[in-house]
Amino acid sequence: MKDRKLLMIPGPIEFEPAVLAALGMPTTSHIAPDFIEVFGQVLERMREVFLAPEGQPFVVAGSGTFAMDLAGANLIETGDRALVVNTGYFGDRYGDLLSRYGAEVAHLRAPVGGRPALRAVEEALEARAYKLMTVTHVDTSTGVVTDIEALGEIARVHDVLLVVDGVCSIAGQELQMDAWGVDVALTASQKAIGTPPGLALMMASPRAMDAFWARKTPVSNYYADWGNWLPIMEAYEAREPSYFGTPAVNLITALNVSLGLILREGMQASFSRHIRISEACKAAIEALGMTQVPIAPELAAATMTAPRFPKGVDGRALLAAIKAAGVVVAGGLHPEIKGKYFRIGHMGAVSQGDVLATVGAVETALAELDYQFEKGVGLAAAMAVLAT
Repeated sequence: MKDRKLLMIPGPIEFEPAVLAALGMPTTSHIAPDFIEVFGQVLERMREVFLAPEGQPFVVAGSGTFAMDLAGANLIETGDRALVVNTGYFGDRYGDLLSRYGAEVAHLRAPVGGRPALRAVEEALEARAYKLMTVTHVDTSTGVVTDIEALGEIARVHDVLLVVDGVCSIAGQELQMDAWGVDVALTASQKAIGTPPGLALMMASPRAMDAFWARKTPVSNYYADWGNWLPIMEAYEAREPSYFGTPAVNLITALNVSLGLILREGMQASFSRHIRISEACKAAIEALGMTQVPIAPELAAATMTAPRFPKGVDGRALLAAIKAAGVVVAGGLHPEIKGKYFRIGHMGAVSQGDVLATVGAVETALAELDYQFEKGVGLAAAMAVLAT
């Protein structure tokens, strides 16, 4: 009997067998010719996945939080003003992070499940000059997606650097970095990029690099300093050995396989697949009589779903019953509503079958807890979407 649960949380995700096989290959030297070629391919492929032909990629051992740190440490100096377009837990985190580097941070907040209005962002930038504006593309705590294209237009008008936390979006939720005027986009390997945890991934625009070189003070974080990592990235892309810190050889090898699979599918095809699977999941949740944290359908991300627990159903018991039915989903994260909702991740290598299995597990769990609904209604709703 298979003793393994289907992992449907907002990261880490389920990984392709080819990626895991690459991860398990014998570890090579970080200056071996075969690894140099792999790392060079990774950097070139990142530009295609981020849709940033002019961008400077960085691949550094670390988490998504470290990717956030890579942007903050290098672009902020004491006294700089930063505006956080805040949609949840990770907006709060970015504000705290930037303040550690001396930024004067202002937050634009919305009610839980909402996002700040574009006009409010414009008014904030008209009222004061800011060096940098951060936004979480998909906040994993709420499942809310922001309008990066519109925010990019606003950022260009007001000459502010736009930093996008794409940890729960890049390669799943559409992000056109160059076309939309994004200056820094960042993510982590274990999300829609489809590689086990351990890599911080970042793309910096020429404008962001210019801002870095114009700094008046040294970067206070030695490990995060772009000045230390840029020569390494340039060397590997030129197929030359280099060293600052030992790269995560096996993870980078696995990343190269995953990026190749993403590009084989095609970026637009990947975005469309994520939308379709997301719509199927959300249709099932609605059919089962559950609401979601995002307060409007257009605010709901394509890479995850955040259902609220049905009235009268114990949340902890529901999560345990879903797990017993073979699927692992995540509990709530946002401190204001932590015990009122749960989270389903559907990004990366996720398939239609994975979503149907998840919906089936949710139905099984609800039935065990005596929640009243028409049996099979969630599965039928999901299948109706997938059949179109």
